[in-house]
Amino acid sequence: MADPTGREAVAAVWRIESARIVGALARYTGDFALAEDLAQEALAEALVTWPRAGVPRSPAGWLLTVGRRRAIDLFRRRSALGDRYAALARHLGEGGVAAGGAPGNPGQDTEEVLWDPDQIDDDVLALMFVSCHPVLSREARVALTLRVVGGLTSDEIAKAFLVPTATVQARITRAKKTLAEAGVPFAVPPAAERAARLGSVLNVVYVIFTEGSSASSGRELIRLDLAGEAQRLARVLARLVPDEPEAHGLLALLELTAARFPARTGPDGEPVLLEHQDRRRWDRAAIGRGRAALARAEQAGRGLGAYGLQAAIAECHAVAPSVEATDWHRIVLLYEALGRLAPSPVVELNRAVAVAMAEGPAAALSIVDELAAGGALVNSYLLPSVRGELLIRLGRAAEARAELERAVALCGNERERAVLEGKLANLGD
Repeated sequence: MADPTGREAVAAVWRIESARIVGALARYTGDFALAEDLAQEALAEALVTWPRAGVPRSPAGWLLTVGRRRAIDLFRRRSALGDRYAALARHLGEGGVAAGGAPGNPGQDTEEVLWDPDQIDDDVLALMFVSCHPVLSREARVALTLRVVGGLTSDEIAKAFLVPTATVQARITRAKKTLAEAGVPFAVPPAAERAARLGSVLNVVYVIFTEGSSASSGRELIRLDLAGEAQRLARVLARLVPDEPEAHGLLALLELTAARFPARTGPDGEPVLLEHQDRRRWDRAAIGRGRAALARAEQAGRGLGAYGLQAAIAECHAVAPSVEATDWHRIVLLYEALGRLAPSPVVELNRAVAVAMAEGPAAALSIVDELAAGGALVNSYLLPSVRGELLIRLGRAAEARAELERAVALCGNERERAVLEGKLANLGD
């Protein structure tokens, strides 16, 4: 009798174990692109076999064994038996069952694969470094990481970023070709290169979370599935590189930011600004995890990096009982430090918001005007929306209206746009 939960089991195992499976196959074959294809073939076979014959005793081992056997079959067809085929055959043994189970009995378990925890960690870490390699574009790194490390399907990635599935598939295909042409090895970079390459990995996880926490377009303000996937990747990374303070700083930032998600939207999904949020709804467990990760980053004794400084700012909000009681002067100092370490117009704009709270709107407006004069953020709604808010507080309604109208025209997210339109309506004629 068919097992109706078989397909659900396949999805669950794949989401949890895909990185380990792809990583192990990449190590055995020495070919990252081939490993991802082999893992997908194993997944396809599981979708056919498990609902009919039942979930095997070792689901991840079953998928890995099928993938390895597919590799052996491929090398046979290519007549490339040599040392590589011999090495793979020794791992499996020559008397084992076929990919779907024993001949004539597709439901029988494959032989159990023993996982070496240390090797698994190395495989997953190598997978993250390869997926986030600097030779790839940012869009390709994000798509490939979500596919091979996160275990998301092309449809899921496309839905999260509101792009066609074909676009995601093309990015992944091009990424694998680029890695192959560049001769990128499947390995954790040597210590001399690791620090520089780690920044690319951290940035990809941060980009994924940023899109999930404040969607750039569409109807939803927050995409919890995408933000949650970034948090999961950050936890994996912090465990794999426990001596890297910025890995813990990034994890702290994501946990402390996500802690406010329950209060950031109202019953109908409308945005709730910070000053109106019910802080009793903030996730105290996430705040605890975030503060612990931040403490871990600080204990390294090297000073906080860019993600750690942002996490420290988020901690100021997390521990404050209200907007008025928030330590805005400390937040200004933290933004100043962040601006020196990782200067960007967005950091300066955020500093201006903090200055407005600490010193008043006039002091903040000079910072924003300087950004505008320099041509910063010309295609973003953020600068005119902040400038419009400051002008409202200064009683300059006509100028504020012009800024908010510009912000509405530039805003791609429907929920954020509705907030801006509400501010415009409140200005009156």
